Amino acid sequence: MTPPLGPWLLPGDVRRRAHDPGGPLPAAVLFDRDGTLVADVPYNGDPARVALMPGAREAVDAVRAAGVPVGVVTNQSGVARGLLTRREVEDVRLRVEELLGPFAVWAVCPHGPGEGCACRKPAPGLILAACRRLAVPPERTVVIGDIGADMAAARAAGARGVLVPTAVTRAEEAREAEVTAPDLPTAVRLALAPAVPAREPR
Repeated sequence: MTPPLGPWLLPGDVRRRAHDPGGPLPAAVLFDRDGTLVADVPYNGDPARVALMPGAREAVDAVRAAGVPVGVVTNQSGVARGLLTRREVEDVRLRVEELLGPFAVWAVCPHGPGEGCACRKPAPGLILAACRRLAVPPERTVVIGDIGADMAAARAAGARGVLVPTAVTRAEEAREAEVTAPDLPTAVRLALAPAVPAREPR
């Protein structure tokens, strides 16, 4: 019997949370990587090509300043396609952390679309694995991403989602998102609010 496919949990900086995990703040904030924290370079294994998205540093710093654990949840199908190695994924992680500081958890799906894993977004496995590592409930976690798969994964995990649209975000993905923000700092302000407000109808 083939064992179930699970995500990679890369080394993270898990420290005691400064905020009350039962208080009004979220228990954790998880960011998508490509197109959200860093520019989307397809199948990137080169740390030199890592470039921050606008507002990424301000956004991540704001989550940390609130004492909320911050993590990354990312699909990396280039591994399954033979275009990336685990070492290259790790090298890019290290470069992201040079630019943004250490994250409490990295959950990476290395599988392809047809492998039947439970972790590739829009499935909830990455978010659930990250929450288990952080010992936080998914329903008190916020996921920030740039495409519909990020929001669908958040919904499937029982987490809240905030969409930050980019040029690759489809119009229907923006329409279907419960909450959208024009940029990452605004997304974090919404995430750190006691409850993410519903979008006003147009």
